[in-house]
Amino acid sequence: MDKHWNNYCTMSIVHFMAYPDTIRGDGPIVETVTRIAEDAFFGAIEIGWIKDPQVRAATRAVIEAAHMQVGYAAQSAVLLQKLNLNSLDEAERRTAVAELKKCVDEAAEIGAKRVAYLSGKDPGDGDRPAALDALIRSTREISSYARDRGIALTCEVFDRAIDKKSLIGPSEYAAEYARAVRQDFPEFGLMYDLSHLPLLFEKAEPALTAIKDYLVHIHIGNAVLDPNLPGYGDYHPRFGFPGGANDVPELVDFLRGLFKIGYLREGDQRPWVGFEIKPQAAGETPELVIAGTKRVWQEAWSRA
Repeated sequence: MDKHWNNYCTMSIVHFMAYPDTIRGDGPIVETVTRIAEDAFFGAIEIGWIKDPQVRAATRAVIEAAHMQVGYAAQSAVLLQKLNLNSLDEAERRTAVAELKKCVDEAAEIGAKRVAYLSGKDPGDGDRPAALDALIRSTREISSYARDRGIALTCEVFDRAIDKKSLIGPSEYAAEYARAVRQDFPEFGLMYDLSHLPLLFEKAEPALTAIKDYLVHIHIGNAVLDPNLPGYGDYHPRFGFPGGANDVPELVDFLRGLFKIGYLREGDQRPWVGFEIKPQAAGETPELVIAGTKRVWQEAWSRA
């Protein structure tokens, strides 16, 4: 692609993955958000839960001073608390809904317009229809709560068989879910991550085509499929990590798919494309991993 990516998308980064010391809602949050905010490569940042209200306020101040957009990534809160929005245990489902509403409140505090999350565990073939119904009910309730605060929900598509083993799930099933939610909440959307593409055993163009009408957010990252290698599963190693499934050629193919479905196109919307990468080995600093991802992105963009 000859034109700069800023004509087509807004680059973002998942803060708590790049700086995993902050993933539990504490640690050097303001300091590390500031490092990202000082980098003009990124027009947006994706923030996870922040336990201290004063730290949330300080984080918002940094983001506003840097003239950045911000999204709220509730995936860490969901996973660390083992929340299940599609649980067939009603008490467990209600707990998950209540916690996601707290995430919506936090998102409002930091100025985010979207909250991203993931579904709960896939219960298997027999209970899957009931679980989908439970997830739709949960999503509608949280969406109604979020709409009153000017916030929309984004469900990220995860793997079903290898690591997170989530209900949502293969792309076509994700589209079925999104279609149902959008009947009442047209602002609802889906997120797809390049790192989940191999974990779902999907190919870029058909996977993206299946969800193109609902796609509002993209992540790029890597994954290891060999269970005998370090980093196996959904751990978001850097591009070029030994045994990784994704590198420049896979990102080129992914970008071409995004152009083909119209997610990437010139205009004023400039949808988000976020880095989701995490330091893995000794000596891999966040700054090294971020710099490497930029190089991969730049090379892939020039070939797409």
